[in-house]
Amino acid sequence: MKNLAGLLFLFVFGSISAQEKVSTKTENVTIISEKFEIPQLKTTRRIWIYLPPDYATSKKKYPVMYLHDGQNLFDDKTSYAGEWQIDESLNKIFAQTKESAIVVGIDNGGEKRIDELSPFKNAKYGGGNGENYMKFIVETLKPYVDKNYRTKTCRKHTTLGGSSLGALISVYGAVRYPKTFGNILSFSSAFWFNSKEINDFIKNSNVNLKKQKYYFIQGKFEDEGMDKETIKVIENLKLKKVKSQNIFFKIDEDGKHNEMYWRREFPAAFLWLN
Repeated sequence: MKNLAGLLFLFVFGSISAQEKVSTKTENVTIISEKFEIPQLKTTRRIWIYLPPDYATSKKKYPVMYLHDGQNLFDDKTSYAGEWQIDESLNKIFAQTKESAIVVGIDNGGEKRIDELSPFKNAKYGGGNGENYMKFIVETLKPYVDKNYRTKTCRKHTTLGGSSLGALISVYGAVRYPKTFGNILSFSSAFWFNSKEINDFIKNSNVNLKKQKYYFIQGKFEDEGMDKETIKVIENLKLKKVKSQNIFFKIDEDGKHNEMYWRREFPAAFLWLN
């Protein structure tokens, strides 16, 4: 896992020193707070929100997606190596299909990213504070969003997702809180970071996940063994009654561990999960 480990650390420290760039976020992306309180981690964090194009002119309630690494979702100015263009993609999908969702982006903690997005400690790289991060989303952030915005609050309409370690913590969060999250977006999953622990956690959990949907994509040459790690997780999810038709798994020849790849794949993931 040397290649992926190197990319993981480059992302963490590169994101801290990203150069000033021009803002590219659309008008329907705003900041809920630059310093949203995270009592579970004893810190604060910037939280973004994307509202559908018809939010202000309708009375509808919307599905909600909670995505990690908020710096990289909407705005090139705050991204390390380019943004996912979530807002542009969803605006385009809405124009074509009228399908949409509220998207909440949670900034990563920079040098704390590995700690917060890993549910278990890695003997070499540390981490392991992901449970408190997930408690923040479930106990603090989601209640706030549901109270202040017109949301569909049930698990069927609630997605948790991210890339790399963000994918790892999303799968953990789905199994840990199956009554909260019904849809999981898992791009270029860094399951290697907690391979034994995440699989043991799934196998030993006392849950039935038959009402969940999982969307996995990754590049064929991102890192040796990534496909086997994902397949292992998928097989354990099936043991917890996730239906085969509710699991999407694709390996792309040209897929790379970067925002360009995840940006390209997001629209299809959104439409499949919703």
